[in-house]
Amino acid sequence: MSDRIDYGNLMHAAMRELIRKVLDRIATTGLPGDHHFFITFDTTQPDVGLADWLRDRYPEEMTVVIQHWFENLEVTHDGFSVTLNFGDRPEPLYIPFDAIRTFVDPSVEFGLRFETQQIEDEEDEGYDEDGPGPNVLADSSGHTEAEVVSLDKFRK
Repeated sequence: MSDRIDYGNLMHAAMRELIRKVLDRIATTGLPGDHHFFITFDTTQPDVGLADWLRDRYPEEMTVVIQHWFENLEVTHDGFSVTLNFGDRPEPLYIPFDAIRTFVDPSVEFGLRFETQQIEDEEDEGYDEDGPGPNVLADSSGHTEAEVVSLDKFRK
């Protein structure tokens, strides 16, 4: 048993569960109002399901939009599958939740980013081996990230 609470991984799990619940609702009821999603994911992850021509075009990372035209959205505990249109060419995708790097709904200026760093960077910066915690984006452009603030600033 570890002698510390792994807040970073707990937050990542909670954020992925939030995405799972949102997508599950959309699969059942459709997109409400102006909501739509930009989802960036790691195409190198082994469980990602992607046509070869898309993997060739996006060898490391890809962003998809779930908005006007999508079909067959199915959500599981580990990820989701969806058919999207690429230049009048419908393509099925499977995206594991662990492969997601960002999830943004610009209609309400909501976004999540999952950050990872190399072990060498973590040691240099004083991070533990589990890496830094997640950031919550304040807007869809990604300009504002969460910031750790000392409570001493607010004490009298």
